[in-house]
Amino acid sequence: MHTILRAQNIYKSYDGVDALRGVSFELLAGEVHALIGENGAGKSTLIKIFTGAVQADRGELEFDGKLITSNSPALAKSIGIAAIYQQPALFPELTVAENISIGQEGSSLWRRIDWKRRRQRAAHLLGEVGSRIDPQTEVRELSMPQQLLVEIARALGANARVLIMDEPTSALAEEDTQNLYRVIARLRASGVAIIYISHRLEELSIVADRVTVLRDGSYVGTQSMSGIDRQDLIRLMVGRELSAVFPKVSVKQGPAMLELRGLSCRANGIKDIDLTVHAGEIVGLAGLVGAGRTELARTIFGLEPADAGEIRLRGEPVEIKEPAEAIDRGIAYLPEDRRRHGVVLNMPIDANITMASLKKLARGIAFDVKKERKIATNYVQRFAIKTPAVYAPVTTLSGGNQQKVALSRWLETKPSVLILDEPTQGIDVGAKAEIHALMGELASQGTAILMISSELPEILGMSDRVVVMRNGSIAGILSRAEATQQKIMSIALGHESVAA
Repeated sequence: MHTILRAQNIYKSYDGVDALRGVSFELLAGEVHALIGENGAGKSTLIKIFTGAVQADRGELEFDGKLITSNSPALAKSIGIAAIYQQPALFPELTVAENISIGQEGSSLWRRIDWKRRRQRAAHLLGEVGSRIDPQTEVRELSMPQQLLVEIARALGANARVLIMDEPTSALAEEDTQNLYRVIARLRASGVAIIYISHRLEELSIVADRVTVLRDGSYVGTQSMSGIDRQDLIRLMVGRELSAVFPKVSVKQGPAMLELRGLSCRANGIKDIDLTVHAGEIVGLAGLVGAGRTELARTIFGLEPADAGEIRLRGEPVEIKEPAEAIDRGIAYLPEDRRRHGVVLNMPIDANITMASLKKLARGIAFDVKKERKIATNYVQRFAIKTPAVYAPVTTLSGGNQQKVALSRWLETKPSVLILDEPTQGIDVGAKAEIHALMGELASQGTAILMISSELPEILGMSDRVVVMRNGSIAGILSRAEATQQKIMSIALGHESVAA
């Protein structure tokens, strides 16, 4: 295999802060090359240089043996470099065929669109990635895994020779992840070179041929995946031994904090949920995408109120019709999409942290800014949030630090029940360990935690019990001792059920 893309001694700084310091990278045609590192290691900056979104300050970039003197998005696209990010860059109101064809058909004011040919071409490209999506379907009707396949098909339609995948499985359930692995294998066999960025280290041995590690903007090394294990990767990424990504703490359970009895919501498909979460307990909520996990969380929090059944808090029946009522009763909910619903990116850190507890800061018609700064400073120090100041915009933070800000907001409400939806999605292994340790600390203080996760190692590593959902209902409940990846998937797929 020959080298298709090479970066040599790349430097890039922003406002005097080094993002990349002498980084080198080599990609072979027909290989899957993993690029890993903690948030802030320089992965995103290097990818932006490959795609032409930013220019390197120093260093050389070659494509297929030819030096690129001034890269740009248009140039990168023309030579066959395409990137697929965590959030699909598709137009939801357009059809699949229209999205795939954008920028790939000749442009002329008087050109007549051959709709039949467009649909046929889209169907062919979708077939190349093993999908049977109807090209006439509007993108807004597709699931996240389907949108990912459409993006891959669009890249192939643009004759991509290098495909960059940034956290492609972060929002996928196990079944969809396995399908993506098959698509990647098919692409690799056809000669497409893939740069694969992922915080799920366990999947790298499945998909990648080689791995390059970055740390603090510097190149650490490149190794064959056949000669390195997960613990070695963690050590290279963080520069130290990480004894436990899942530091599970044994906590004596207290009384029932949250009880759901026959809870149903026709609006989101939740049916007859019976579940109890005790003080000091972490209950993991597993299941395939669309099983109803997030929908259950939204119903408990009052975003989509229940229309049947009962919610009890600390033994007392309550009616929750809106989030404000849930917050007042001690329920906090950290949603899955932190960038859309977890934090307000353009607002400062201190305002984000105090957003759900503004009553504490009101003095008549006045607002206690000094107290707000003090509260925010305490959380920044407690959770080691990396920021120059509490008044810096949240958008300046890494994904892991944004998640810590979102958690801080809800912890300031002093919740007795904490619902976490994908709490470590898309963040690096070091930040994951910190958030898992925080969950253990909260449980030891008596907080009842309901954790939704698509990462089975996280479910198994952090849960006292595992609740598996399917089709809006609970399909089975497993003790920590009983739970295995195979058993969880078997229940999620409907092959067996386990009573509470």
